[in-house]
Amino acid sequence: MSDSTRTADGSVPAPLGLTEDRPVYVVGGGPGGLAVAASLRERGVRAVVLEKSGDVGASWRRHYDRLHLHTTRRWSALPGLAMPRRFGRWVARDDMVRYLEKYVEHHELEVVTGVEVSRIDRAPDGTGWQLTASGGRVLTGRAVVVATGFNHTPRLPDWSGRDGFTGDLVHAAEYRDAAPYAGKDVLVVGIGNTGAEIAVDLVEGGAARVRIAVRTAPHIVRRSTAGWPAQANGVLARRLPVRLVDRAAGAMTRFAVPDLTEHGLPRPDTGLYTRARQGAIPVQDVGLIDAVKGGRVVPVAAVESFDGDAVVLADGERITPDAVIAATGYRQALEGLVGHLDVLDARGRPVVHGARTPRQAPGLYFTGFTNPISGMLRELALDAGKIAKKLASGK
Repeated sequence: MSDSTRTADGSVPAPLGLTEDRPVYVVGGGPGGLAVAASLRERGVRAVVLEKSGDVGASWRRHYDRLHLHTTRRWSALPGLAMPRRFGRWVARDDMVRYLEKYVEHHELEVVTGVEVSRIDRAPDGTGWQLTASGGRVLTGRAVVVATGFNHTPRLPDWSGRDGFTGDLVHAAEYRDAAPYAGKDVLVVGIGNTGAEIAVDLVEGGAARVRIAVRTAPHIVRRSTAGWPAQANGVLARRLPVRLVDRAAGAMTRFAVPDLTEHGLPRPDTGLYTRARQGAIPVQDVGLIDAVKGGRVVPVAAVESFDGDAVVLADGERITPDAVIAATGYRQALEGLVGHLDVLDARGRPVVHGARTPRQAPGLYFTGFTNPISGMLRELALDAGKIAKKLASGK
């Protein structure tokens, strides 16, 4: 929706049948925000999505080229629109972007792009919420759903000597494909799903040498075993005791995944679901196991510091890669937006999410700030329905 469709206060004219003076504002035009907006519209509640970039699904557009969902097409669809079968079981990045664009069109969502919300406060009259946004806009809504994304701001550790490193150092958010690294010695830092997949991409793309720095050995699972997706295990796990899931997962892993200890990647000493509840999602194998077994990706110790052209590892080894790609995660960067409302925990994440609102901030909702083992898109879809149901009930 173009800027010309906004009213004088920066909002958007209400479509026929949705005539509330104060809409629900949804901050963020990714899957979580769009799912909430569609679910609200389905229940007759007007929702306006505010997206700071020029397009919906901005973070998906920036992901590396080879990315495919690690969750199945069926369990990755948002409310009210299935993903086309032609996308295949594991949906590619570009198809995910197409799906989000179609989702807006299908549900006739009100999306305003190019508007960045910088602060959320209680409305001066004590009812609803006031949003301070770019262009001097001050918007007032009956409720606000914050859906700015789990992967919002790249986090690059402040390693000693980092700024003096003479090689190429980038965050994984800047990685697109292996072409610039053909024939080069590359160190990938971090062995989550992103780091593992980038390492495999580099090997397949012709990098001369690929090492991956590991601080904590990850749980590695097959994306699918005999046609049964790992995501299905994640869905089931959320209904079972942690200790039981840890034992079952351990047995399954020993059966399906070879022991890579002699290759520098030992099995973790903490249960899979225990780790997942702490925020460490298992690595789904898309070629890492074979690459490590074949010596094409070599695990090394965690990065300790930089020294000129060298990277100093935690075990004292010094290596001199041409390039370092830091798959070191993201910050949610919510402090400026809502930090003054006492709704964030010590890690800067919302204290509640989904249909629950903070006791001191009724009408303020958060979605997409957890990384569940059952699949983020699936949980976003479930959260959207719960949030919409609560707002439609007027509670």
